[in-house]
Amino acid sequence: MSDRELVDACRKGDRSAQKALYDRFSPRMMAICLRYGGNASTASDMMQEGFITVFEKLGQYSGDGALGGWIRRIMVNTSLLYLRREKKHFFHEDTDAQADFLEEDVSVYAKLATDQLLKLIAQLPDGYRTVFNLYAIEGYSHKEIAAQLGISESTSKTQFFKARKHLQMQISSLEQP
Repeated sequence: MSDRELVDACRKGDRSAQKALYDRFSPRMMAICLRYGGNASTASDMMQEGFITVFEKLGQYSGDGALGGWIRRIMVNTSLLYLRREKKHFFHEDTDAQADFLEEDVSVYAKLATDQLLKLIAQLPDGYRTVFNLYAIEGYSHKEIAAQLGISESTSKTQFFKARKHLQMQISSLEQP
């Protein structure tokens, strides 16, 4: 069944189509939620809320663009809402760190397999992980991140800097015998 046919059947209330949509997209969406939630329990809650939103808003899906991309955006937004609701104060600005803000050293990350890097990202503190995901993985600017999270642009930059520094230290510790 194509994505379009699946959406049409879901809109008609077909439970088997809803299950098929969930089964088709849940593995990828769980990976997204894990990146933001940091653990399986939180990610599962985020994904459940996300799929509830998907089914509630399925009538708004226009068919322009990939269904997976549309669902992905809902999962990211749901994850951010969840984090704001559950953990209101995990962003801390440190203006001194901004003075040391350096260009990203991609070679450090290139040494790791994707699954290793994702495990390290999942271990980051909540604020670091959220900003790192939004900036480095989702491609948002610090200005956009600040608006989405209700923080200053400098706080977003600081959180990213600290996340990157934390990851570099974790990677260095993996390289040492």
